[in-house]
Amino acid sequence: MTRPPHTLSVAPMMDWTDRHCRAFHRVLTRRALLYTEMVTTGAVIHGDRERLLGFDAVEHPVALQLGGSEPADLAASAKIGEDLGYDEINLNVGCPSDRVQSGRFGACLMREPALVADGMAAMIDAVKVPVTVKCRIGVDDQDPEQSLFELVDLSAKVGVSTFIVHARKAWLQGLSPKENRDIPPLDYPLVHRLKRERPALTIILNGGVPDLDAAQAHIADGVDGVMLGRAAYHEPGLLGQVDRRLFGETVADVDPFTAVEAYKPYLSARLAEGWRLAAMTRHMLGLFHAMPGGRIWRRVLTVEGNRPGAGLEVVDAALGAVREAFERKRDAA
Repeated sequence: MTRPPHTLSVAPMMDWTDRHCRAFHRVLTRRALLYTEMVTTGAVIHGDRERLLGFDAVEHPVALQLGGSEPADLAASAKIGEDLGYDEINLNVGCPSDRVQSGRFGACLMREPALVADGMAAMIDAVKVPVTVKCRIGVDDQDPEQSLFELVDLSAKVGVSTFIVHARKAWLQGLSPKENRDIPPLDYPLVHRLKRERPALTIILNGGVPDLDAAQAHIADGVDGVMLGRAAYHEPGLLGQVDRRLFGETVADVDPFTAVEAYKPYLSARLAEGWRLAAMTRHMLGLFHAMPGGRIWRRVLTVEGNRPGAGLEVVDAALGAVREAFERKRDAA
């Protein structure tokens, strides 16, 4: 059985999952669904679309995440995303930052489930690609058993079938966005209950999942998929096992050395366009996490990669240093 892309996805993360990050993740996994950073509807409609929305064909399947609440703007932005070739349009109903709250989008929309449903209906009418919701289980003093189910049920009535649920509340007063990723307790059982009680819907669990073992356990317990965030970014090497372990493909895992070689043509093409090396290699720093040479890999890319005119020779030097570290460990064994 072919497993759908949502079986394992990489979360939209501001300042992290840009086009270079997604291209890097794609050399590690062919199958996982990748998400853009959140882009506001105002930026989509009025901003520099190539800078904000441009992506490489290698990234497919890739979803565009929107931030906004005005149905007409959401519909227009979704159509722009579809025309650019995105495979899915996702609405952010989970970001807790002050800027998001002032713009009446993100997690504060958990308080306005009818408005969310109106926006989703407008997007569904505007595009043919799937339209999905990424939400929290509630905000502030809301009862998650009410807030989550009400949001899901109202959106499902207008045709939404896929929900990515970050299994934490968002506290809009008193906690920073960073604290909102760690302090509110996780309620995985509620997300699993949502799936049991709404079996026709596709429910993806997100929030605090540390590795592929945990992802597999959640899927075995009944949810349709898992979205990884910081684990995938800080330890991207784990994505090299995703196609085999989560999607059941009979393929060899992509090891970090192979991933670097596969990413180099992309690096070369972007360098020729004028991008700085560090803008791309910053997403690779955790590739050799907990492996021989991991520290020198990070140091060479960070120090040498930021020098003016830095090119692929920096990546080759860093990779050579890691190979030497592997050989020293092998010889000492």
